Amino acid sequence: MITSIKNLLAKYTGSQQAGADENGRALQLATATLLMEVARADSHVSDEERQAICRAIETHYGLSPETTQQITRAAEHEAEHSTSLYPFTRLINRECDYQDKLQIIRMLWQIICADGYTDKHEEHLVRRVAELLHVPHREFIRAKLLAMET
Repeated sequence: MITSIKNLLAKYTGSQQAGADENGRALQLATATLLMEVARADSHVSDEERQAICRAIETHYGLSPETTQQITRAAEHEAEHSTSLYPFTRLINRECDYQDKLQIIRMLWQIICADGYTDKHEEHLVRRVAELLHVPHREFIRAKLLAMET
């Protein structure tokens, strides 16, 4: 799966990354795809959600606006065509430590709260992702409460 993520990223960026940078881009794409999946969970991706995804990816990974746009375009395409969350969460589990996983759950909640409406399908999807990333329920709830405060 990482090969297909890298191929998709190469298609959208028009370049071949090398080594660790390639793995970093694959991780960024996997994260962005999960963010896009949660935005799509209620069958509508609002402009606020798209902007929140770009901000989250740009800030978390320290990317340029151009690179962020490329990754989010590729993530939207991947989210539309993927059939499982597992390849993305497997990559995150392999590449990220516990604190990074918590941050991804927090970002998912930020995306949900971006349009001012929390749908039950969005919440269910974040719960599934948290389980796949081995994030305890208490941290899932803590991230939700923090996102709702802002």
